[in-house]
Amino acid sequence: MDFSLTEEQQMMLEEIKKVCEEKIAPRAEEVDEKGEFPKENIELLANMDLLGLVIPEEYGGLGMGFLTWSFVGEEISKACGTTGLIFGANLLCIYPLMVFGTEEQKKKYLPRLAKNKLAAFALTEPEAGSDAGNVKATAKLEGDHYIINGRKIFNTNGGEASIYIIIAATHPGQGPRGLSAFIVEEGTPGFTIGQKFNKMGFSALPNVELVFDNCKVPKENLLLKERRGFRVAMETFDTGRIGVGIGALGIAEAAYEAALKYAKERVQFGKPIASFQAIQHILADMATEIEAVKLILYKSAWLKDNNQPFEKYASMGKLKASEVAMHVSTKAVQVFGGYGYMKEYPVQRYMREAKLFEIIEGTSEIQRSVIANFLLKGR
Repeated sequence: MDFSLTEEQQMMLEEIKKVCEEKIAPRAEEVDEKGEFPKENIELLANMDLLGLVIPEEYGGLGMGFLTWSFVGEEISKACGTTGLIFGANLLCIYPLMVFGTEEQKKKYLPRLAKNKLAAFALTEPEAGSDAGNVKATAKLEGDHYIINGRKIFNTNGGEASIYIIIAATHPGQGPRGLSAFIVEEGTPGFTIGQKFNKMGFSALPNVELVFDNCKVPKENLLLKERRGFRVAMETFDTGRIGVGIGALGIAEAAYEAALKYAKERVQFGKPIASFQAIQHILADMATEIEAVKLILYKSAWLKDNNQPFEKYASMGKLKASEVAMHVSTKAVQVFGGYGYMKEYPVQRYMREAKLFEIIEGTSEIQRSVIANFLLKGR
């Protein structure tokens, strides 16, 4: 496996690092405090053509691979976790359009997403979380349109996105086999945004309820075909786990770097606390765990780019990255001591944000079941 970049990609990544350090990272605390959607950050990404990073060139994107996307997502997430998750959630709609969309669907939607439009993917419902097949939203074909009814919750990018992929039951009562996927645009009659959820972290990340009340969607907006919605969702989540893992990695790196810097500066008993073995061991564990996570995630992205089985490693990477982010951010607060609990320092924010990654895109418990399933099948 080769994780190296071309000269062109390396130059692009250096420019992204510069923008992240100079423009995105300085806003991160304000984004969290105000709880307002970071519009300026997303405009920066759009102006650099990063929203369409993996979209093929013929549809207006940069046509780069998932390993490159991972490097970029890592830098964005390290600078601002909220912006990183918005960037990652965008991929959850782009990917199924690229893989399952008809040529007409690709030509209609991908150029818009490559330019400056945000997207979202909606599966989760009050009774369908880890039990992803228990979707209650329905889609009934009437003439040339599907009529969608139901609601989705915790939808990331909801309310800010222009294009959504929705999972609904075209054959209710048949579980995963009765689900289908649809493309729904903002402003479609019968489609409204409900409540915004108040979270303990990521206050500026849009997570909302989507409400469908006799929402009329053209039948050509069916993605793939009827009864294939569960497949669309699962294959999308396989790839999305790379992105979520990368988001967690960025948080872990930010927490580690903050702890390392503070340990060198904070003086107790007449010397920097970094000189004490207890602190050194904490920092050593942080750095080692982060490097291990990088290798798993980079490997899964490389396998994906090279059309090799990657799903097991994506789950491993997501599992390990989320738990490392929680561990590293918690230890970073410990290194800061009492100051770590104060909002004037960022490590408390990293700790609050890290917890989300152990839950989204399949909880840690679900990831262990997925990984075990691969192992027991000898894959």
